[in-house]
Amino acid sequence: MNFFEHQDRARQNTQQLIGLFSLSIAVMIMAIYIATLFLFRMAPRVWWHPGLFLYVAGITIIAIAIGSLYKIAYLREGGSVIAEELGGRLLLPDMADEQGRQLLNIVEEMAIASGISVPEVYLLERETSINAFAAGFTPNDAVIGVTRGTLQHLNRDELQGVIGHEFSHILNGDMRLNLRLVGLLHGILFIYLTGELLWQIRGSFRLGKEDKGLPIWAFGLALMAIGGIGLFCGRLIKAAVSRQREFLADASAVQFTRNPNGLTGAFQKLQKMDSRLIAPGAEAASHMFFGNALNPSFWENMFSTHPPLAERIRRVGGLNVSNLPAMPSRNQARSPSQESLTMGFAGGSSTTPEQIVNQVGSVTPEHFAHAQALLSQLPESLRLGAREQESAMAIAFALALDTENIEIQERQIAWLREVQPAELVDKTLELSSEISQLDPKIRLPLVDLAVPVLRQNSAKECQRLCKCVHGLVVATGSLSLWHFVLQLILWHRLQPSINPTSAITVEFTSIEEIWPDSLLVLSVIARVGYSQPDASIEDIAYAFRSGVFRLPKAGEQEKPEIPLTCNFTELKKSIDRLRLASPKLKQAIVDACAHTVLLDNKVTQSEADLLRAIAMTLDCPIPPFLNPQRSVSKQKQSSSKGS
Repeated sequence: MNFFEHQDRARQNTQQLIGLFSLSIAVMIMAIYIATLFLFRMAPRVWWHPGLFLYVAGITIIAIAIGSLYKIAYLREGGSVIAEELGGRLLLPDMADEQGRQLLNIVEEMAIASGISVPEVYLLERETSINAFAAGFTPNDAVIGVTRGTLQHLNRDELQGVIGHEFSHILNGDMRLNLRLVGLLHGILFIYLTGELLWQIRGSFRLGKEDKGLPIWAFGLALMAIGGIGLFCGRLIKAAVSRQREFLADASAVQFTRNPNGLTGAFQKLQKMDSRLIAPGAEAASHMFFGNALNPSFWENMFSTHPPLAERIRRVGGLNVSNLPAMPSRNQARSPSQESLTMGFAGGSSTTPEQIVNQVGSVTPEHFAHAQALLSQLPESLRLGAREQESAMAIAFALALDTENIEIQERQIAWLREVQPAELVDKTLELSSEISQLDPKIRLPLVDLAVPVLRQNSAKECQRLCKCVHGLVVATGSLSLWHFVLQLILWHRLQPSINPTSAITVEFTSIEEIWPDSLLVLSVIARVGYSQPDASIEDIAYAFRSGVFRLPKAGEQEKPEIPLTCNFTELKKSIDRLRLASPKLKQAIVDACAHTVLLDNKVTQSEADLLRAIAMTLDCPIPPFLNPQRSVSKQKQSSSKGS
């Protein structure tokens, strides 16, 4: 099952969740109706009173809806809300100790290897048990929470296994489902809380005329009992949804790291130690954690959100990884100049578009080693600078500077001095000279490294940063492909800060609705792939049509013979619309783009940057290209095509 199938499965699970939630509400309405009959002493004389039933059903649905909508609205700001509710504090590099820095390094490496922005990391300082969680709506706004006990008791391999497990939840779409579960179940819990409130204000107040009705505390007690039914149903739902996802995340973590011993070691320490949390919010978020966060109960086997540890160890130990390459240690990560970065895509040099699609939302040891090598290539000033506010801004500006044309760069710097402090401009120039010496492959990872710090700015400051980068691009007098990619990625990555309550919903489920946008994106990719002076219009048209025919129902749609013409503004609008497509359609679009790129068996750096930028903006994280240059020449491909 690949990334897109996981996304589709997550959507189906959401629909099942809503079905189970509706069933729970129906059970609660019946229970409240029967309690009300007794409250007004109508039962056992009367068991069916349509007017009273409608009244009870209406009140119950409204109460649950208020509770759920309140919580859902509260959670719209993403995973950081959950992390802060659990007592987590944002772990910033300059405030982290040695254990914290090791955690940040692992998260950075895993994020770069999988092609997502580096998640914010929250440390649950007061929790001495071993546990962790991931929360958010998309890979772009994910956060990771880790308890202090996890850092204290796990070694690097074990911690890497735990983080790999949480990255699986990020990449498989589990986080959105988990947050929805928290929101919906809060509505059911609202009934219980209302009953508890009435119980607490119990007194002489009675319902009904004179003293014939029951005291209000009795009604509150009944609501608590009925709310308990909802709570019972809610825990069953959480257990049903969570357990299988945990098995899948365990398997994915081993797939990412090829090191089952790391995850097994973490499980064994969980058996000997503790995974429970003391935070009051642990009950609502218990299904998100790596291990069981609640106290064991008599009904543990029925209610537990996690499979038994012995079963998880048995399954992880039974995974067949003997025929897969071992996970390189940190010291074994080879430099980008070595063979590791010229070996082609993971799996061999004959990479196909299908392999690219299957690599979306996954991490392989080769990509992990590649990420470690890229990060080791970074000068210390840039590595540390990406973790510091002013330097992170300077990196964003430096990436927009023209380093080949001094005249243009001086024009850009002159403009920057008009809108930014002199110290920041000087820092930009200093870092620009270092960035210009780096391999172009490291530019996008460098943006992702700086994103966690940049997101600490307010929405207005993030918007101002993007406008400033845009101003630098405008100062060049023309918009290059790299400048388009930089602005696209920067704007997308900073959306959680610029517009934290925005939600991406599926609006397009048929290719007809996004056909023009798909054609436009494929047109640009085809033109970028054949931008060399010797490329003919026939080559561009052939690459374009090869991608078009990969789209669903291509035979039923109107197909232009040559690629469409457009500007970057129109391209951005089309990408924004494609972002609202269903996971299956996104898979088809990425597949079509990959076919267009790989038609000539040659991936230029520009193609790699554009393909990754489009995929990442569609929330389809694609790992870095290990080898932009493939062995088969375009001339050979042209010859083959001609024959």
